[in-house]
Amino acid sequence: MNEAEPELTVRDAISAPDAEGTPRRTTRRFPLFTRDTARPEGGGRAASRDAPAPARQWPILVVLATVGLGLLLTALDTFRVGTLLIGAALVVGAVLRWILPDVGMLAVRSRFTDLVTYGVLGTAIVLLALMAQPDPWLKIPFLNDALHFTIR
Repeated sequence: MNEAEPELTVRDAISAPDAEGTPRRTTRRFPLFTRDTARPEGGGRAASRDAPAPARQWPILVVLATVGLGLLLTALDTFRVGTLLIGAALVVGAVLRWILPDVGMLAVRSRFTDLVTYGVLGTAIVLLALMAQPDPWLKIPFLNDALHFTIR
């Protein structure tokens, strides 16, 4: 150590030096502003690095293409079939998230959260499409009784 430099006394934990060479204080508190995020589990590429970009992200493209087709069918006056297709696409997204180890951009959150979100929303959309009026394909008798009981 040089005679001109004062001795450094450390009272807190410090991390490795930053780009300018000064050590930064570390703390166990969460930062006010997040500067980085961790990739969700299964968020890697669905195909090898050598494959073109669309092939690497095929799971999300399958789900988005199916939802797009469902929206198109809904816009073309086949409401029930279109919304069934949208719900089925979300259920397929849940199945892909469950089965495949790497699903690319289909992985948004943890695997469990993605499974629950895609599965519940997809199932709800399918059930609502099946019960839509006029002439519902699925009739649940206690729902009609519950509606009449609450309106009285």
